[in-house]
Amino acid sequence: MSQNTENHTPLLQVIDLHTSFKTDKGEVKAVNGVTYTLEAGKSLGIVGESGSGKSVSAYSIMQILDGNGHITQGKVLFKGEDITKYTPKQMEDFRGRHCAMIFQDPMTSLNPVYTVGNQIMEAITTHHKVSKEDARKRAQEMLELVGINDAPRRLKQYPHELSGGMRQRVMIAMALVSEPSILIADEPTTALDVTIQAQILELMMELQKKLGMAIIIVTHDLGVIAQMSDEIVVMYGGRICERGTAEDIFYNPCHEYTKGLLRSIPSVNNMKKKLIPIAGTPINLLNMPKGCAFCARCDNAMKICLTQVPEEVRIDKTHLASCWINIRDNKYLHEEAEVKA
Repeated sequence: MSQNTENHTPLLQVIDLHTSFKTDKGEVKAVNGVTYTLEAGKSLGIVGESGSGKSVSAYSIMQILDGNGHITQGKVLFKGEDITKYTPKQMEDFRGRHCAMIFQDPMTSLNPVYTVGNQIMEAITTHHKVSKEDARKRAQEMLELVGINDAPRRLKQYPHELSGGMRQRVMIAMALVSEPSILIADEPTTALDVTIQAQILELMMELQKKLGMAIIIVTHDLGVIAQMSDEIVVMYGGRICERGTAEDIFYNPCHEYTKGLLRSIPSVNNMKKKLIPIAGTPINLLNMPKGCAFCARCDNAMKICLTQVPEEVRIDKTHLASCWINIRDNKYLHEEAEVKA
């Protein structure tokens, strides 16, 4: 967890972000008061099940929401400047030049009627005044950078002529052509087999070290973020329920939802152990509870959980959780009080 000083401005700050979608059935509050910080060169993992708000929070940064979606409250600060106040032209420059995104399904993100080379070149010429030949050379360099063999030939091919792993590498190349400060990866390995997943994650980590960019990786897979995130944020019902280092989250989970996620994934050390799914159904964002978003599915819910939203409390120096059980039994708070006394 980063400790900011007066003279230090984080690369990206999301402050009390609220994002809603207007539907025929009412307002869907997809993101409810999300706050996090991303430092230059660091990695932030956002994890949660479908409908938790993790992807919408990332789309809100890029302001690429559907027509019925809008940011209703909060700030997104890039180097201290609130980009929610940007004009469409300023946002167009921000996307790609300063912040780029890799989407989860490259086959639907790439245009099937244009060659790979044309699409990468368009990403270059949108933000830089270069000749067509220079753009082609840059596109070839980017394909080579992301490990695609025979780059000159690949530039002339269409997306359907490439494998899933190669299409994802093309998406990474397109995202990095302008060397952005921030790379957002939304479920970048979902449609890939395990071997290719490992290659893509390794590639992203190598490029991060080489280019010095910060990464936000959005996923439902705890295994993916364990190996490449400096900080992990766990979301449920549009809210952050827990945050900390990988060690904090995996070895000392302090929110019942995080514990449920960990119980539902297999353990290499004991493959015969029965997996325990999280009971109940995902929350209805059209009818949010007054209290904790997870209380209806929590075996240890108390009366207060039904009526009041728990505050985020510090478990230790790098670890925070929003759970009434931790507020009741928080050892860190008691230790701090004894030190002050």
